Amino acid sequence: MRRRSLLTTALAAPLAAAAAVGGLQAPAQAATWSSSDRWAQWQSGPYTLYNNIWGSGAGYQSIWANSPSNWGVWADHPNTGGIKSYPNVSYTLGRNVWSMGSVSSSHNVTVPSGSGLAYNTAYDVWGNGHEHEIMIWTNWYGPVGPIGGQVASVNLGGRNWDFHKGSNGSNAVYSFLAHTHTTNSWVDITAMCQWLVSSGHMPEVRIDQIQFGWEITSSAGGHDFRVNSYSLSV
Repeated sequence: MRRRSLLTTALAAPLAAAAAVGGLQAPAQAATWSSSDRWAQWQSGPYTLYNNIWGSGAGYQSIWANSPSNWGVWADHPNTGGIKSYPNVSYTLGRNVWSMGSVSSSHNVTVPSGSGLAYNTAYDVWGNGHEHEIMIWTNWYGPVGPIGGQVASVNLGGRNWDFHKGSNGSNAVYSFLAHTHTTNSWVDITAMCQWLVSSGHMPEVRIDQIQFGWEITSSAGGHDFRVNSYSLSV
């Protein structure tokens, strides 16, 4: 796979401090779960966390988690092109666009800056299994960009977004890029999905996985990416 309760779930937990352990990076206070396996995953209630090092030419990446709302990765991927990984927290909705209800999410993250970095903080929302991919970029850094050209600018959920549409060769990709970058964000997922259908850009699909994390292209030298809080309301 490329990347990888009917009630409001609100999750919050304190930020774990980082410390070096041997040659690796890990929380100073032992996390509930951690792994450096390429396809590592951890289940917590209806949520699954994935390390998900899926791209070619990847380097080292370890993931840790105390809960779906308090987790992170330490990644050391070379400064080359192409996405190396998409560590994420995932929830499966399984509802048609017009009956998905009010689905929204908030998050607070800590992300690195400096040389040798290229990544985006993004939701990856899948329709009809993996036929349709809706990406929602809330911040990004370095030489990265969405698939497809920009076709519109829209205001959804009280925020302005540039909308891009294209294909990765396997599935249609619809990308919303926030006009204002932020590491503390609220996103109206229903508004975006229903706008895609009502505007004719996407068929009326079933919304399945709702994922949140980072697409990391490069993080040379090793850097921390942390989720300080995360909530998904469905």
